Amino acid sequence: MGHPGQTSPLVIDPTGRDIHGEATRIRERGPVTPVELPDGVPAWAVSDPNLLKRLLTDPRVSKDPRQHWTRWIDGKVSPEWPLFTWVAVQNMFTAYGGEHKRLRSLVSKAFTARRTAALQPRIEEITKTLLDRLEEAGRRSQVVDLREEFCYPLPIQVISELFGLPEEEGAELRAVVDGIFHTSATPEEVTDIYARFYATLRELVALKRRSPGDDLTTALIAARDDESDTRLTEQELLDTLVLMVSAGHETTVNLIDNAIHLLLTHPDQLAHVRAGRASWEDVVEEALRVEAPVASLPLRYAVEDLVMSEFGGPDGVVIAKGEAILAAYAAAGRHPDKYGPDAAAFDVARVDKEHLAFGYGVHFCLGAPLGRLEARVALPALFDRFPGLRLAAGSGELEPVDSFISNGHGSLPVHLS
Repeated sequence: MGHPGQTSPLVIDPTGRDIHGEATRIRERGPVTPVELPDGVPAWAVSDPNLLKRLLTDPRVSKDPRQHWTRWIDGKVSPEWPLFTWVAVQNMFTAYGGEHKRLRSLVSKAFTARRTAALQPRIEEITKTLLDRLEEAGRRSQVVDLREEFCYPLPIQVISELFGLPEEEGAELRAVVDGIFHTSATPEEVTDIYARFYATLRELVALKRRSPGDDLTTALIAARDDESDTRLTEQELLDTLVLMVSAGHETTVNLIDNAIHLLLTHPDQLAHVRAGRASWEDVVEEALRVEAPVASLPLRYAVEDLVMSEFGGPDGVVIAKGEAILAAYAAAGRHPDKYGPDAAAFDVARVDKEHLAFGYGVHFCLGAPLGRLEARVALPALFDRFPGLRLAAGSGELEPVDSFISNGHGSLPVHLS
């Protein structure tokens, strides 16, 4: 793997201590640059939004390691690798071509726009309950952790109800999903998380087979591909649940957390919204752009040699057949070529807020409407209830989550009034 004028790949920090500093370094090395993932695994990071869009929509770029990643095919990817779940699952996230189309259509049948829209009253109800609880907590303590008490419980409760997960599984579910995003985990932690996640989901599937309900798990068990009358295989069913449950809440937690943090650290922007000069939708889209909830997404693979100049990329760079590609969304979201010299600024009045935070092309996030809906309900409700809301820590004192994939705060301490 080489690039003119570059000697060594940029080593990605598995703890994600400085996501935007790293994103800047990735961008400075050009639109596509060699990087090193945990355990020395090589990949190419693509940070230019236009190049990224072309690659994400090209059939010569795959997400199936079993067919197209040399390292996987050669048996060099261990179940102890921190990113193993991201590449090993067999669902639409890692499927290619016709197989992806089949899996996505089965899931789409269950996860419809109508089902999402119908959730709004329930999301409003859950939000109100959480705000009532926050108010009580605020009476007991001066400082409340909003990530813990608000940003987290809302998406996890929505996703649990959507999939018919018993309430008592909430804490375990949260622990295993956190584990999947923990990119500096030890080998023991990785294998433990993997086993626990599947145990939880097998129980869920068994429960729904015994007593079906009006939920997505039941719908996925029943979903058939009408043309060939195929269902999801057992592994595909479990892996689809892994995808929907993990992607369905961690990312929304980060979206709500980042949006709150941005508004509290940019009171002028909050003033625009309060005065009606910008909408809550503007807040959500600009937060998604400037703080992509998924900073970098593993992995895609070159089906054949990809000459970057043919994609509008730099001359002399070739991503060889079988090499891995990392979509650098945090870097793309602040790209000065697209957003101008103030690309890193949070500006709710910005005209071009288009972003790749939910991906692009055939793998565009199926849950995007749900994530947006949750944020559009939660944010105005929070700021209406607590107009004097303010951070209880300096912005520089907040610790990021321990991940180079997940972009959010470990905690978000605030004073409610």
